[in-house]
Amino acid sequence: MRKLFIFFSFLYTVTTLTFPPLTTSASTSCRTLCGNIPISYPFGIDVGCGSPQFKAMFNCSTDLYFTTPSGSYKVQSIDYEKNTMVIFDPAMSTCSILQPHHDFKMSDIQNALIRPSYDTVFALLNCSNDSPVHNRYRNLCFNAAGHSCDELYSSCASFRIFNTTTPSGNSTVHTTPYCCFTSYDTVRVMSMNILDCSHYTTAIDNGKMRGVAPLDWSYGIELSYAVPEIGCDRCRKSGGTCGFDAETEIFLCQCPGSNNNPTRECGGGMTNQGGFNSTNINHTILLIMFMYFVYSLL
Repeated sequence: MRKLFIFFSFLYTVTTLTFPPLTTSASTSCRTLCGNIPISYPFGIDVGCGSPQFKAMFNCSTDLYFTTPSGSYKVQSIDYEKNTMVIFDPAMSTCSILQPHHDFKMSDIQNALIRPSYDTVFALLNCSNDSPVHNRYRNLCFNAAGHSCDELYSSCASFRIFNTTTPSGNSTVHTTPYCCFTSYDTVRVMSMNILDCSHYTTAIDNGKMRGVAPLDWSYGIELSYAVPEIGCDRCRKSGGTCGFDAETEIFLCQCPGSNNNPTRECGGGMTNQGGFNSTNINHTILLIMFMYFVYSLL
């Protein structure tokens, strides 16, 4: 009787150690499309999908939106080869509509991982004579592919309101307020109130902006992002989907038909703990130990 008790106690211990409980903290399904935008690593719209650095930055309703402290911006396109994403600010002014004053803000982690590229031109409009970019920080303004403030104010119906005329003797003088073509770094450190400019618009200068009228500019904000190198290529090549454990945020290669125990690749690859994720090996070890125990009872 004592040997049988030892036997069943031993069998329970070995079985428990060999077959760990299923993990439920990771998502078992990652959507790969939102509207017409493909979703791939490092981004994800479901819990445990993509890279944890980008979690909670996206939401998918009918379309894909990128969320920052200043609002939600519709994603127009993602180029996974160039690591760029184009978003559109629905509250900014364009050549056809004048929007109320507001700021574009990003969190510290977003500024580190997915900030506006240097191809994104911020045009600050209707700036006062006391504006910092008209005085001390005038060097923050640059030539935007040969375009001028006068061209912007005269070509766009929404900006013509800024054109003014003042009497000068027997004639009138046509004047336009100061504007500044600058980079994201300027609006990041100085709000529109500090800049003393009433509106802004953004356009993407991808080398095709020169000689193109403002009405035909590509309006939007191009973001350039970094992809964390944690072995996702190996996971995808093995047929898995790159994600992370929702509780620990460690890398997780989600394999079809698996219980999503932490692993770096599908098909019996290396686990996050450095061992082999192979059920066959576990079964073999258990069988050998069981046979040895039974032999010792004889």
